[in-house]
Amino acid sequence: MAEPPSYLSSFKDELIQLIKRLGTYLALKMSNLFSISLQKLDPRSVGAIAGLAFAIIFTYRLTRSPAPPTRRQPKRQAPTTSSTAIRTQSNITLMPSGVYSSSEDLRAQNTFDEFFQPVKPTLGQIVRQKLNEGRKVTCRLLGVILEESSPEELQTKATVRPSVLDVLLEITKFCDLYLMERVIDDESEKNVLLALENAGIFTSGGLVKDKVLFCSTENGRTSFVRQLEPDWHIDTNPEIVSQLARFIKYQLHVSPVKTEWTTGKVLSSPSLEQFFGF
Repeated sequence: MAEPPSYLSSFKDELIQLIKRLGTYLALKMSNLFSISLQKLDPRSVGAIAGLAFAIIFTYRLTRSPAPPTRRQPKRQAPTTSSTAIRTQSNITLMPSGVYSSSEDLRAQNTFDEFFQPVKPTLGQIVRQKLNEGRKVTCRLLGVILEESSPEELQTKATVRPSVLDVLLEITKFCDLYLMERVIDDESEKNVLLALENAGIFTSGGLVKDKVLFCSTENGRTSFVRQLEPDWHIDTNPEIVSQLARFIKYQLHVSPVKTEWTTGKVLSSPSLEQFFGF
């Protein structure tokens, strides 16, 4: 089997390794770019990415450059039967070199394709993207953060939904979050604060107890939201969502039944975690 020259094989291996290193660096740069808005990209960042892309494409094309043309052999006299058999056997022997070249091209192509595999975004990147870089969020507790769905249930206990915990903690790291709920008595407030504390929201996240607000009426929650002027408000009550639509930039209506809203500023989801794809 004919083998390619050792210097050519070594040259291709070095180029492939260079492509891998450039691709890894480019993937990291692109992943970091997901966490900031396109408006914040300066010309230097754009130039760096363009330069990296050009370097990868240029190097890849070098690895796929065609082999130099073979020198034309002079004509010979008609071969005898024995020489024809020898030439046929020689051609069969030379065939694997073409196969070798094709396998090298396929290897380079596969290596190049690996660079453009989609990079899975982190939970923090998803939260920032979904919230459109909104920095202040207000959120109802019942039916969103807590398993309970009525103020009467809070008089006996309060339970944080395990499935929403990771998303909630990420929001507290990135946003100025305020939690609020209508309660009947002081005992309900204590149960809610204790449940949030046991879930680690006050220690692992950036939430403080002063940002957990309580009121005695639904209108009181509406008043809280309007005073705080958040970028996002999350609620289960469609009437409150409707009332706030004129004042709040974005809202998320959490409901098992999807509601069609005429305004594009109100989105709907069965749960908070499902809104973020979890």
